[in-house]
Amino acid sequence: MEMEKEGADASLGPYNWMGHPGRRYIIVVVVYSGVEACWVRMVCFFSLNFEVAQTVIAWFALILIASGPVSNILKKWAPSGTVSLASARYWNIFRHSWLRIPYLLRLSFGWLVVVGIFLSMVFGFRNDDESLGARAIPLSGIVVFQTTFFLASENRSRIQWPTVINGLILQQVIAMFVLKTRAGFDIFDWIVNVVIDFFGFTIAGKVFVWDEATASKEWLIINIIASVFLFLAFVELLYYIGVMEWILKKLAWFFFNIMNISGAEAVVAASSPIVGQGDAACLVKPYMNLMTRSELHLVLTSGYSTISGTFVAIYVSLGVPAQNLITSSCISIPAVIAISKMRCPEMEEPVTRGNVVVNRGEQANKPENVIHAFFKGAAFGLQIAAQIIANTLVFLSFLSLVNSLLTWIGLGFGIPRTELLPVARLLATKLVANELVAYTELQALMKTDAALSARAYTITTYALCGFANISSLAVTGVIAALAPSKATTAAKIAFSALLCGF
Repeated sequence: MEMEKEGADASLGPYNWMGHPGRRYIIVVVVYSGVEACWVRMVCFFSLNFEVAQTVIAWFALILIASGPVSNILKKWAPSGTVSLASARYWNIFRHSWLRIPYLLRLSFGWLVVVGIFLSMVFGFRNDDESLGARAIPLSGIVVFQTTFFLASENRSRIQWPTVINGLILQQVIAMFVLKTRAGFDIFDWIVNVVIDFFGFTIAGKVFVWDEATASKEWLIINIIASVFLFLAFVELLYYIGVMEWILKKLAWFFFNIMNISGAEAVVAASSPIVGQGDAACLVKPYMNLMTRSELHLVLTSGYSTISGTFVAIYVSLGVPAQNLITSSCISIPAVIAISKMRCPEMEEPVTRGNVVVNRGEQANKPENVIHAFFKGAAFGLQIAAQIIANTLVFLSFLSLVNSLLTWIGLGFGIPRTELLPVARLLATKLVANELVAYTELQALMKTDAALSARAYTITTYALCGFANISSLAVTGVIAALAPSKATTAAKIAFSALLCGF
C-alpha cells in the first residue's frame, strides 16, 4: 500500500506541491490580485467597449475567493471559501437562537415588521404629486390580494406563516433598496448596463448573417433570434464549466434558509429569472417525480411570475426600461413564494427538505467540450425562438375578448382611475396572448397623445413582467415530460399557479 501511495504521489509530478493548503491560498491571492490590477488599470487609464465584461470577470474572481471554487477542476487550485463557511456557521448560530423564542412571539414580531415596512413604503417617502388617499390605494390592493389568496387556500390551517411573512418582508426590502436608495439604484443600474452590453455583442453576428442596414433595424424577429441564440449558448457554456450550478446553489441556499422551502423549490425559484420557467424545472429533473403538490405549485408559479434573461433583451429592444424588468423579476420571487405557500400549503414531507441539489439529469448527453456546449445551447435557442414567433402570431387575433375585464386589478395596483382602461387592456393582452405583445402595444401607446403618465407607465411595466399567460400553461407539458407521474397534479394546479404568478 505504501508503494502504491508513493507511486500515486510520484505520478502527480511537479504539481504535487499544490496540494498544500497554504500554498494554494498563495496561488489564489497572486493570480486574482493580478486580475484585479489589470481591471483597475483598464478602468482608470483606458476607455474600451469591454469595460463591463472585464468588470464582471474581475469581480466574479473576488466572489470566487470568498465563496469557494465553482467546479471540481478549480478545487485543485483554489481553497474552500472561507467567507461562505463562516457565513454558514454564524447563520446557524443566529437561526438556533431565533428558534428558541416562542412561536407566537416570533409571529407577532414578524407581522409588526410587515406592517411597518408597508406603511413606510406607502407613507414614509415624500411624494407631492399624490394625496395620502391615492397612495393608500396600492396598500389596500395588497391587502385585498393577500386576503383573497388566504380565503382561497387549500388548507388554511397548514399555512406556514413564517414563510409568508419572510416573503413579504424580503419583497419590500428589495423594492425599497432599489427604488428608494441611491446605492440600490446604482447597483441595479450597473446590472442593467451589464445586460445591455452583453446583448450588444449580437450586433457583430447580425451584421454577418444579414447586413449592417438590416441589423440596425428594430425588427422583432432579428432581435429575438440573435439575443436568444447568444444567451442560451452562453448559459449552456456556463453549465459545462460549472459556473451556473455554482451561482444557482448560492441563490438557492439563500431562499432555502430564509423562506424555509425545500431544496428543489429553492433551486427552481432562484433560477427562474435567469433561465426561464421550462429550464428551471429541468434543473431538478431527477426529483420531479418525487415532488409534493405544494412543490409543483411553487415550481409553476415561479415560472409564471418572472421572465428569463433572454426576454430581457427582447423587451429592452422594444424600449421597455431594463431596470424595471430586472427589478420586477427580483422582487417577484419572494412574493410568489409567499403567495404560493398560502394558496397551496405544504402538507407532506418533501424529499429535498434540508438539501440543495442542482442536477439537470444530463449525464448521458453531456457536451464533449466547450464548443459542443456552445453549439448545443444555440440549437436549443432555435426551438425557443420559433415558439416565441409562433405564439405571438397565433394569439394576436384573440385579444379583443377580454379587454375590459381586468380594470379592477389595475385599480389595485395604484393606476390612476383615468388610465385604468388602457392598462386593463394591456393586462388582458398579457393574459390572453403574452407579455411580448403587451409590451409592444405599451410602447406603441407611449408614442401617441394618449400616453400613460410616468407613474402608470412604471407600474404597468412591472405588472406585465412575467410569463403568466394562457399560452404559458403549456409549461405543464414540460412537467409531464420530466415527471409523468405528476402530470395529472400539474394540470389541476396549473391555473391556480397562473393566477398566483399573474
